[in-house]
Amino acid sequence: ALVDFWAPWCGPCRMVGPVVESLASEYAGRVVVAKVNVDEDQKSAMRFRVMSIPTVLVFKDGEVVETLVGAQGRDAYVRALERHL
Repeated sequence: ALVDFWAPWCGPCRMVGPVVESLASEYAGRVVVAKVNVDEDQKSAMRFRVMSIPTVLVFKDGEVVETLVGAQGRDAYVRALERHL
């Protein structure tokens, strides 16, 4: 799974959003992609120790296996997913 922690007021988050959405389409059926608005779900952000946004977590078998903090290029997210498929 790939989870994007974001907020609507965050400029870099708005840049990452379309990338995450395209990955959801591209990896449909192989990867679950979710977005967590940290303003609406502070408990999840605290649980996964998200200190700045955007933060993208990659999960495998229920465990965080990759953390990407800050706006990254599409290739960084693809590499993170491919390493764990």
